[in-house]
Amino acid sequence: MPSFDIVSQVNSMEIENAVNQARKELANRFDFKGSQWEIALEKAEIKLSADNEYKVATLNEIVIGRLAKRGISLKSLEQCDPDVSPLGHARQSIKIKLGIESAVAKEITGFIRDGKFKVTTQIQGDEVRVNGKSRDELQTVIAAVRTHEFPVAVQFVNFRD
Repeated sequence: MPSFDIVSQVNSMEIENAVNQARKELANRFDFKGSQWEIALEKAEIKLSADNEYKVATLNEIVIGRLAKRGISLKSLEQCDPDVSPLGHARQSIKIKLGIESAVAKEITGFIRDGKFKVTTQIQGDEVRVNGKSRDELQTVIAAVRTHEFPVAVQFVNFRD
């Protein structure tokens, strides 16, 4: 029985490349010469810190721009509000969303069910599996899901005949 999975994944190498590009750009920027700033990449989070709130906002703008140029969907990112210490030092984190949350997975399965397609859907952890009798029906489901706007970036993997 043909099937495919709907997932929300982010390429970690592209995130690492975007962060490295942002670091290189900031090393050459005149307005950041002589100031303390840092871009730290952890597993699912990018931490920004700088001397003041304006510089953290600039760091954020540069990193987000680099991520967008590398093909990372901005739906996969969650930007927290900057924290400013009483001395003026500011920090901000950008969280990377991995997988599809259960509420969004229910929204996706509901959308497919409302479309009256001849397929079955099931939620498997942080992905949605779609089964159908014909490959053509699965391709129409993929086209319909692509046109609909969901709160996460979706990809289609494991297409099997």
